[in-house]
Amino acid sequence: MLPRGGRPAAGRPASTRLLPSLRSVLAGAALAALAIGGYFVLRQSAAFAIDRVEVVGAAPGIDRQVKEALVPLRGTSLLALEGGALERRVEALPTVVSARYDRAFPHTLRLHVVPETPVAALRRGRETWLVSARGRVIAPLAKGAEPSLARIWVKRSAAVAAGAFLAPGEGGTAARALALAARFPAHVATVSLAHGELLFRLRSGLELRLGDPTDVRLKLAIARRALGRLPPGSAYVDVSVPGRPVAGTDSQVSGGG
Repeated sequence: MLPRGGRPAAGRPASTRLLPSLRSVLAGAALAALAIGGYFVLRQSAAFAIDRVEVVGAAPGIDRQVKEALVPLRGTSLLALEGGALERRVEALPTVVSARYDRAFPHTLRLHVVPETPVAALRRGRETWLVSARGRVIAPLAKGAEPSLARIWVKRSAAVAAGAFLAPGEGGTAARALALAARFPAHVATVSLAHGELLFRLRSGLELRLGDPTDVRLKLAIARRALGRLPPGSAYVDVSVPGRPVAGTDSQVSGGG
């Protein structure tokens, strides 16, 4: 407080009385150094070493794959984790769409996983592969496995490998179209894309002609309504022009892979 008259008290200016002393500055710096040093000691110690991995959101098979992929991280300190590298390691699994992690101190690493959704069995010659809604190859399948899934046929020259995404004309577009048909009332048996034209063949034998692979959701909605109004003997429903759906008895359409 300034004395009457507005002049500072003798001995020290008012502004300097608000500054920290050299001793307090040094003490604060020492505490900060101790905290940083303690952090790095803990980072390198076994105090928070990973000895358990918990997977949330995945079926048992995928749970096991994730845990196996993270075996090299056993013993790593939770404080030393590189989050981006960890998530990329898990997302590289053919069965996983995305992953995020939590540190559950003192020793648990928790992964929240979004798995791939199988939509089709891809046939390439004698090989069969499980394919996801994103057009990603999940795993090889035994012949005849997953009979409830639609079949996509591709040429022998098509590039197919676990974890890879199918090219649009080699099953990728067909798989993504199938994902949009997940709630379609009729069961889809096969899907083909030939000459830029998308074709669903239903288990009933009816052909659903979607034309170019655009506005697939809209076309499927129109086809859904058309199914209940088909004339007797109809062999196909053509919704390639969404505003003018057509049904007919001529089922001759060129197929393809």
